[in-house]
Amino acid sequence: MRRQDFAYDLPEELIAQAPLPERSASRMLVLDAATGTLADRAVRDLPEYLQRGDLLVLNDTRVIAARLVGAKPSGGRVEILLERGLAGQEALAQLAASKPVRAGLEIETAGGTVRVLGREEELWRIALPAPALEFFQRWGEVPLPPYIRRRADHTDRERYQSIFAREPGAVAAPTASLHFDEPLLAALTERGVNRAHITLHVGAGTFQPLRTESIAAHTLHAERAWVGAATCEAIARTRARGGRVVAVGTTVVRALESAALANAATSTRAPAAWSGDTRLF
Repeated sequence: MRRQDFAYDLPEELIAQAPLPERSASRMLVLDAATGTLADRAVRDLPEYLQRGDLLVLNDTRVIAARLVGAKPSGGRVEILLERGLAGQEALAQLAASKPVRAGLEIETAGGTVRVLGREEELWRIALPAPALEFFQRWGEVPLPPYIRRRADHTDRERYQSIFAREPGAVAAPTASLHFDEPLLAALTERGVNRAHITLHVGAGTFQPLRTESIAAHTLHAERAWVGAATCEAIARTRARGGRVVAVGTTVVRALESAALANAATSTRAPAAWSGDTRLF
């Protein structure tokens, strides 16, 4: 596959710059696998397509305020986008500036000096004035996707977050999860649809463009994921009873497939808890 295979026209006026007041009013395209027909529905209609005993698997990662702007000693602007916190007061981050960044650079921010330690593949290792999550949650802002052409505001800390987000560490929301609200979850429960969770922290690499023409030549960024024992047991139980396991979004697919591959590599017959970094496409 080549990058041009995925090119299509998307008028800018059709790219929403703010969420709908009602999360589950967002549009949902339904493909009937048997007939190939398409239906334009709303996410609130999802229960109609599920059955009692089916299992929805959701990503419970929580978006952190991972974007911070600072200045070089020369006054030049540097944007810091946290990838993940490391031990102590170090972190991996993307750094964007008008001129190349080098090891040893000191960046002045509202929360203190950030020192650039060195390059690690496409990221930079940096030293912070405090542990990464503590520092960015206090001084950073929510890093909205590049197709949203506005600055983040106070409402984004709540709306750019799923209602079941609980594990802080993502720099972007698992988009499919944003469309679930309490009325929809209640309707799914009434329908007899079960729920389970995984955690995959969406990394800063999600904002990076494809730079290779061949899709196979692109190196996908690593993301940290956890699939717990309770979720594995729920999946096994659902399949044993003939129910369907429905992954909500690509982050859940990535986590579950990574766990399945790890189990296969160790000859584990039953689903087993797994955690680790995944680069799975």
